[in-house]
Amino acid sequence: MRSLTALLILFASATCFAQPDYAREKRWADEITPGLVVGDAVYLTQKSGHKFLAIYTAAAPPHAAVITVHGLGVHPDWTLIGALRSSLADNGYTTLSVQMPVLAADAKGEEYQQLFPDAAERLGAAVAFLRARGYRRIALASHSMGARMSNFFLVSTPDPGVAAWISIGIVPGEFTEPGKLRLPVLDIYGERDLPQVLQHADARAAVLKTLKGSAQIEIAGADHYFAGREGELARQVKQFLDLRLK
Repeated sequence: MRSLTALLILFASATCFAQPDYAREKRWADEITPGLVVGDAVYLTQKSGHKFLAIYTAAAPPHAAVITVHGLGVHPDWTLIGALRSSLADNGYTTLSVQMPVLAADAKGEEYQQLFPDAAERLGAAVAFLRARGYRRIALASHSMGARMSNFFLVSTPDPGVAAWISIGIVPGEFTEPGKLRLPVLDIYGERDLPQVLQHADARAAVLKTLKGSAQIEIAGADHYFAGREGELARQVKQFLDLRLK
């Protein structure tokens, strides 16, 4: 299992750092924001001054909020995440779906590790945005590479301000620095998920036993993207949040 320390050494020693592809982010924003049906486009600002897209959907009446985090190289209204954020808002959870840093379309998954600090900064900004609007019970729901980014944020931030984490099909299949997790975790994956997600299910289950209120769920028939199973995914996520945030 790769430790957080090893990742930080990798960032510091790399001679060529991958930089977020801001032009690609803008293309995503230009494509999806005109057609938004659920939620409003907002822009959050990083320390560098870069503004990134988030989709804010206030539930009525709101009782808690969920930050939804997409996977590798896509956007905050991408199929699975778009369905999840909309369903949660329909069920009383305010959602904030955040554009995570992306690389060029041909970039390999391992290159994204260099973007984890950037991703953590964006998630911190998302938490601050929700806190400024009065939310004190905040959860993360993140898919695939977004789950790895969320894991990094949770274990590298002294006070992440997150009360629960839903990890959906985390890639490459293991939690990083699990001993630093201090919150209930729902590990959810598909019966036909990626091999590395399935192979490490038992290892993740062992970690969950050390975290009070955690659970693991395999969704029958689902692949890594939960195609055709989005409703069941949303139902399981809502059930977990109802127990942890209400």
